[in-house]
Amino acid sequence: MLGYSVYLNQPINEQLERMKRYRDHGFRRIFTSLHIPEENSATYRERLSELGLWAKKNKMHVTADIAADSLGALRLSLNKASQLKDIGIRALRLDDGFDEKSAVALSNQMAIVLNASTLTPQSLAAMLREGMIASQVTACHNFYPRPETGLSRQAFRRSNAWFKEAGLSVAAFFPGDQNCRGPLFKGLPTLEDHRHYSPFAAFVDLLHESVDDLILGDPDMSSQVLEQFIAWDKGIILLHAHPEIQDKKLLKTLSTVQTNRPDEARDCVRSYESRMLHLVDTPILPNHHHRPRPTGSITIDNQCYGRYQGEIQISKHDLVADEKVNRVGRIISKDLPLLQYISGGTKFQIVWESKCTNK
Repeated sequence: MLGYSVYLNQPINEQLERMKRYRDHGFRRIFTSLHIPEENSATYRERLSELGLWAKKNKMHVTADIAADSLGALRLSLNKASQLKDIGIRALRLDDGFDEKSAVALSNQMAIVLNASTLTPQSLAAMLREGMIASQVTACHNFYPRPETGLSRQAFRRSNAWFKEAGLSVAAFFPGDQNCRGPLFKGLPTLEDHRHYSPFAAFVDLLHESVDDLILGDPDMSSQVLEQFIAWDKGIILLHAHPEIQDKKLLKTLSTVQTNRPDEARDCVRSYESRMLHLVDTPILPNHHHRPRPTGSITIDNQCYGRYQGEIQISKHDLVADEKVNRVGRIISKDLPLLQYISGGTKFQIVWESKCTNK
């Protein structure tokens, strides 16, 4: 399930436009945090009720991250799960102050989310023996605001393996690229690898790590990135790129939906349509300023390559300069991780940024 975050330090009516936008684009889960200062408890409870009612009306799933000492401030009780459901909370992420007994009891009343960073195989085994319903439980990783503190991929995979073996689903966060949450404004990823990824690239990577619930940790992401999620629903990976030529007709041709050849190459994405459907007009003259092809270079084979003339490629790693190949653009750095997921038969589309470079 795809989700986004709503933080209660801002009035709900000021966030509605954004919430509707994500709802309309297939985001079904809302994550919110109930770690609140005591003096703001009444305000937070009011906003939580507003959020819950909106979510119920729109068939959204609210997961609330909460510490035990926040329950009293919000006048909520674990002994009355129906009360939580009445205000629209579908699941609780149990943070500090909850013991194993409380988690077991609650799992028999509603969906619960356990903190993956503090959960151990021993404590999970004990809770399962005491009657915890594994199908009601998700192990949710933290997000990490400070650079260099996000999880390593190895640790992430190790913990996820035993969560899955125990029957739990797994949730993790990917960072935003707009209105990032303070005080550091450096993104809110689970994996440190994702700190400088685009939100969409991080999302796709988490999918390939078999994560069940993928949540935007920061409050927002750009419309440019949201378009990538829309295209993904249609089976297309959008790749943003800087052009290195001025030919508007050729750039338009290059921005059509294309397909990586089914016989997937090691070194490059090869456009099936460019050869079979002759997308690019020939002859293609050599550009006479041969340059290396770093990862993400978009190229067209020129007439020196004989029958390969007109083939469009995107390099998957650094390649040397070739007089038979014209470089015409390059994928932006934040989208480079997406290249590894364009397998044989995958559709892709290049979206040109307005800035023309010629480096």
